[in-house]
Amino acid sequence: MIRRVTVPGLFPPPTYSHASVVEAGTKLAFLAGAVPLTADGELVGPRDPVRQAEQVIANLREQLRAVGSDLEHVVVSEVYVVGDEPATLSAVWDVVEASGLSLGPHSSTLLGVSCLGYTGQLVEITVTAVVPEREGDEAQGPSA
Repeated sequence: MIRRVTVPGLFPPPTYSHASVVEAGTKLAFLAGAVPLTADGELVGPRDPVRQAEQVIANLREQLRAVGSDLEHVVVSEVYVVGDEPATLSAVWDVVEASGLSLGPHSSTLLGVSCLGYTGQLVEITVTAVVPEREGDEAQGPSA
């Protein structure tokens, strides 16, 4: 169970929560940064942060699916965008919001950075997500 908290004494966040609380004993997935590359390693959307954000979200969906989770169960994210213009960061955040990642809403940080790991890369998103129990999970015992 995820409890999302908006702190009354702080400025109300527009589309995220100040904190997310997950009860001990819940399975969590800590994902490496999703990047705007195809399965063949090709960069999507050179010089287009919005197109790259769309690819990052698609790749993030695949990462989450592989561990038995989804965007709805994301607890916290960090969104990295190359640039120092608020309009560029806002355009990427619009993609994040439209994806359903911000449903909940989850706790998030949006950062403008000078460079990311791949040549031409403009966007990267890291997340931590709850992996919900599925029927039969408890019968299988702990996983490695």
